[in-house]
Amino acid sequence: MTPQDLRHQVRQGQLRAPTAGYCGEFAQANLAILPKAHADDFMRFCQRNPKACPLLGVGEPGQWNMESIGHDIDIRTDIPGYYLYRDGQLAGELTTLHDVWQSDFVVFAIGCSFSFEQMLMQAGVPLRHIEEKRNVAMYRSSTPNVPAGPFGGNMVVSMRPMKSSDAIRAIQITSRFPAVHGAPVHIGDPRLIGIADLQKPDYGEPVAVHSDELPVFWACGVTPQEAIRSARLPIAITHKPGHMLVTDIPNSALATF
Repeated sequence: MTPQDLRHQVRQGQLRAPTAGYCGEFAQANLAILPKAHADDFMRFCQRNPKACPLLGVGEPGQWNMESIGHDIDIRTDIPGYYLYRDGQLAGELTTLHDVWQSDFVVFAIGCSFSFEQMLMQAGVPLRHIEEKRNVAMYRSSTPNVPAGPFGGNMVVSMRPMKSSDAIRAIQITSRFPAVHGAPVHIGDPRLIGIADLQKPDYGEPVAVHSDELPVFWACGVTPQEAIRSARLPIAITHKPGHMLVTDIPNSALATF
């Protein structure tokens, strides 16, 4: 299906699942939605942390249709799941934003590692979470973000187990796409970045790492949710981890060389 077809399915309530593996030739986006009073600080946060928060688009205050990233997008309905934060705490999960939308909300669309997964699979690099139809495993790391205003916290990373040869190929491929997190930020011992147990992700679902494999970690667009927690804003909204906005931006358009 096309990205617009998928968004219409989500809008109609027909799809509430993680979006890994869907519309693989098109970029997917993480979301952060917050009041205009905090938008400038958050913009600086993204600029200072480009690995975790590569911006694909930023809306005007109150704008819920972002033609710059897709035709007929409605930010209030076209994501399979949303998180609502109040005072830095997760206050609930939503399927639409109609009841909470504010005229001063600013939408930030942030690149997602799901975008390069199609290219990895085309290169013969297997991805276990897609094979097992699971949400990718995501972890809070001990790597601090560069703060901006009230936003700080630590980087969140996503993990994919790979054999050494596949990890090398993955580095070669993903380094060409900084707009969707680029090359991995860590390979190997998870304890070196503060992760005690790979079978207990903070977000998503665990997958096995076999004895002949290495865990490969990418910066993750869930990082803004940790920044929002640390900022303790009165209200903020994000995507539910793994439940992305599928845009009309071709992944090929994001390559840097």
